[in-house]
Amino acid sequence: MPRIRPARLDDAASLVEFQLRLARETEDLELDPDTVSRGVAAVLNDPARGAYWVAEMDGKVIASLLATTEWSDWRNATIWWIQSLYVMPEHRGQGVFRAMFRHLQGLVRECDDVAGLRLYVATENAAARRAYEALGMDGTRYRMYEWMPEEEHGWGGAGR
Repeated sequence: MPRIRPARLDDAASLVEFQLRLARETEDLELDPDTVSRGVAAVLNDPARGAYWVAEMDGKVIASLLATTEWSDWRNATIWWIQSLYVMPEHRGQGVFRAMFRHLQGLVRECDDVAGLRLYVATENAAARRAYEALGMDGTRYRMYEWMPEEEHGWGGAGR
């Protein structure tokens, strides 16, 4: 099983590479590497923006995810959102995300001010939905909407 740990500054290149691959594989998007590099650095240098977690095997980073926060006034607690999840193709289907998810679940259980975990998934991504359901997550009654003025910010249609 992989070792799960918080990402460090020296993981930045792997995190950037994973995000570029993720966009390409899931949304057929070519992101601007410089923008992604600055985005990853912003998180690594400011914990208020979120926290990257990595899975390591034999000293090599093989997966990562970004946990960001949402305040829930209904629960008087924070909800952690799992984003930017990437597992190297040769390690998929081997329980890597399961290990990362279980690690985060353990942290949630230890924190009195964190209510739980959420993530979003493309509706057509049946394999990912099955994986999340196998971990005990449910497809909630909520539907996600977004508005992104992409051209105004130069995100190139990345929708993130």
